[in-house]
Amino acid sequence: MTDVIAIGEVLIDLTQTGVNENGILVFAANPGGAPANVCVAVSRLGGKAAFIGKVGSDGFGNYLERVLQKEHVNTDGLCRSEHATTMAVVSVQADGERDFRFNRGADAELSAAEVDPDAVRKAKVFHFGSISLIEPESREATWRALHAARAAGVLVSYDPNYRVSLWPDEQTAVSRMKEPLEYADLVKLSEEELRLLTGTDDLEQGSRSLSEAGIPLVLVTLGGKGAFYRLGAHCGQVQGVRTKVADTNGAGDTFLGAVLYQLCSRGIRMPDDITVPVLEEIIGFANRAASVTCSRSGAIPAMPTLEEI
Repeated sequence: MTDVIAIGEVLIDLTQTGVNENGILVFAANPGGAPANVCVAVSRLGGKAAFIGKVGSDGFGNYLERVLQKEHVNTDGLCRSEHATTMAVVSVQADGERDFRFNRGADAELSAAEVDPDAVRKAKVFHFGSISLIEPESREATWRALHAARAAGVLVSYDPNYRVSLWPDEQTAVSRMKEPLEYADLVKLSEEELRLLTGTDDLEQGSRSLSEAGIPLVLVTLGGKGAFYRLGAHCGQVQGVRTKVADTNGAGDTFLGAVLYQLCSRGIRMPDDITVPVLEEIIGFANRAASVTCSRSGAIPAMPTLEEI
């Protein structure tokens, strides 16, 4: 049985790695894409992961398929397009934070007909993000998979991943990102995304509004400060792990993948089955996993194994 199946983007992260002797920026073509990253994070830790998405019939598409297969992620749901594989140019600032610019391609063309609902129904967790909700085709595909997961009682994990350059405007982004919230059992978001979706920077107040909207488990990543959680009426913060940051690319996906791995490995099927002490143990584990990713460059290449954590 698959532990985690994810739908969405797999792409090339053209990531800044430094500057050469002539002052010219140097980039590396790293594999990435948030849902694919989550799958690899789960697999690296020892879980079984599967991915549904679309790449181009080009060299980058071939490379991404090989990477997923090398990482033992099931690629039966990976489709091909005549258009180019999607690319994100990731520039790294002095503090390790990232600036994204996208050349959107094949991932946006995944159609509902290319989604196998049976594969979704056979998983313990179905995961998706908001990037696949932007374009009509991939949005329909994502909703088909989401409805299949809900009907089968599969735990639904949602990452309302906000990338400003991909949306026509903030109002459209917020509206579209809010639509799946009522179907989610677990939502992982950043402080910026919490503010966008709830209208407040206050962690307790914002997470309470999401909880009252029917989301059992809310996780807010706080960078070096760790992560905030709300489990029903209970909320708290688990401190992060001090580390020397190379870049933060993939850290949130590693965190979420580690959480989902822990839920599956512990036999936890729904957030209602979690106690607060167990949740804090899970978040502490996920914080350690994310710290390892932050200490190395790239997204997928930087993700840790269970032994490293």
